[in-house]
Amino acid sequence: MIDPPPDPTPGPIIAGLPADRGGAARYPVEQWHPDRCGHSGMRIDAEGRWYHEGRPILRPALVSLFARLLRREADGRHVLVTPVEMLDIDVDDAPLIAIEMGSEGMGEARALRFRIGATGLWEMADAAHAIVVEAGAHGPRPYLMLDAGLRARIARPVYYALAELAIEEGHDPPGLWSGGAFHALEPQETVAP
Repeated sequence: MIDPPPDPTPGPIIAGLPADRGGAARYPVEQWHPDRCGHSGMRIDAEGRWYHEGRPILRPALVSLFARLLRREADGRHVLVTPVEMLDIDVDDAPLIAIEMGSEGMGEARALRFRIGATGLWEMADAAHAIVVEAGAHGPRPYLMLDAGLRARIARPVYYALAELAIEEGHDPPGLWSGGAFHALEPQETVAP
C-alpha cells in the first residue's frame, strides 16, 4: 500500500492561531483576551525594525505575521496576542510605518490610503483612522491611527507628498480631506482641562 501524500497546508506557526490567510487581513486581536501573559523578548525600534532578544528578525513573512498580531492596551503597553497567549513587546515609537501613499479624488471627496510596511496592508485615512501630527524633540512626527489602538508613523517621503498635496489645495491650517474627515498636517495645540 502506498502512503497518501502529506497535507500541503501546514499547521499554524503559533499555537492557537487561526490559519493564516496569506497576509490578506489583520487578525481580530480586539476579540482575543487570553489569560497567559509574559514578555516576548521582542522590540520594535523607532525605524520599525523588529528584534528578538537583541537580534534582528530578518524574515519578512514572520514580521508580517507578528505585526498583524499587535494590539495596544489601554495602559499604553503593546502586546502580541493570539487566542491563547498575550506577550508584551517593547516599542520605541510607533510599531508600524506607513511607507507608501495613494490619493484618489480631490478636496472633500479625496481618499488617502497608506500601505503599512510590516503588513503590506493598505489603510484609508478617515474619521476613525485620523492623521495626527505630534510635536517632538526631533520636530513634528506624523502618524496614522489604526485599529486595535495602534498607530503607524508616516515615513518622511510620504509626509512630504502629503504636504505637497495640502499646499496645492491651500487649506488653513494645512491639511487634507480623506474619508469624509479633515486631517490637519501640523501639530495641533492641546488645551489643558
